[in-house]
Amino acid sequence: MITLYNIPVSGNCHKIRLLMSFLGLEYKTHNLDIVSLEQHSPQYLSINAFAQAPALIDGDNIIRDSQAILVYLAKTYGDADWWPTVPVETAHIIEWLSTAANEITHGPALLRAHYKFARQIDFKQTHSVTEKVLSILEQHLGFNNWLVANKPSIADIAIYPYLALAHEGHVDLKPYQHILEWMARFESLPNFITMPGIQPNNK
Repeated sequence: MITLYNIPVSGNCHKIRLLMSFLGLEYKTHNLDIVSLEQHSPQYLSINAFAQAPALIDGDNIIRDSQAILVYLAKTYGDADWWPTVPVETAHIIEWLSTAANEITHGPALLRAHYKFARQIDFKQTHSVTEKVLSILEQHLGFNNWLVANKPSIADIAIYPYLALAHEGHVDLKPYQHILEWMARFESLPNFITMPGIQPNNK
């Protein structure tokens, strides 16, 4: 049985819940008690020395980091739709995984962390990163229904949560119609699941 070490309000954890739902995987969830700082306990540090979530245990395999877990699950339990075998498509997916770990994390996700969790940030830099990545995504999605190969992949899963939660960071997505249309398509996928804070666009 797969075990997901989870924080319910984490967009990174939601990426993993989304993919496992899309794949129809059975798993058990261990919600970390962040109030008691369980993520810094010796037991959890033996699973993820960075004291972060998500982390995943599957048999003898322990994987940390949401992007790495997406790759592991897609390659182990998915098919070529979620992790294409064509080298150029694989490369493009990795590009978007890097965007999720960099520009999305240091842009809209960081703004949410400030307004929702009182994280101190550099407003000018964070807004600049946010505007740049949203503009790039808007342009890309103006010509593509999905981020890679015109079909859903883990690239879309990696990018989606913190855009769907962007309103919690006081980010207005109304000017980005292609992004909103992409989000609605994503939310219409079979077995899509939501999380606290997400306001579906497909209604």
